[in-house]
Amino acid sequence: MGLLRRDDTALVVIDVQEAFRKAVDRFEETALAVGRLVQGARILGLPIVVTEQYPKGLGATVPEVGLDGEEPLAKTVFAATRAEGFGLGGRSQALVCGIEAHVCVHQTIQELLAQGVEVHVCTDAVSSRTPENRAIGIERAREGGATITSVETALLELCGEAGTPEFKAVQKVIM
Repeated sequence: MGLLRRDDTALVVIDVQEAFRKAVDRFEETALAVGRLVQGARILGLPIVVTEQYPKGLGATVPEVGLDGEEPLAKTVFAATRAEGFGLGGRSQALVCGIEAHVCVHQTIQELLAQGVEVHVCTDAVSSRTPENRAIGIERAREGGATITSVETALLELCGEAGTPEFKAVQKVIM
């Protein structure tokens, strides 16, 4: 696996929804980390794909994610890749985050990898109802061939260099 490339990476945000707020371990930290990824992706011009699992029952994407014009894809399938309208905009790298690490995040990662997409998972921006299930999801992602990363690592990797206006804007997001 190589470095993330700004011109070849899409951000995939999976199911950071209101109904998970009280049920998911580290929910607030995860939602805020996802929000930093969304802000950074916007600054860097990355396509942003957002999904919601059965929004009628689980609610909308939480405000902490900071959607601004991104229209979530409603789904009932676990793998976001199988949701109607899912696509990476021709990108061959996916930066993945969301809920739950061992179900929808995991199945999306495995499908993307099977399609030949290089997957990077921000572990500080994924969670599950239990720490054990979060750990299982991260381990299975690693075993499946995904690169394990963090929000700060990924965003700075996508910047590529310091001193640019994009770097300065991203720096404000992660600091």
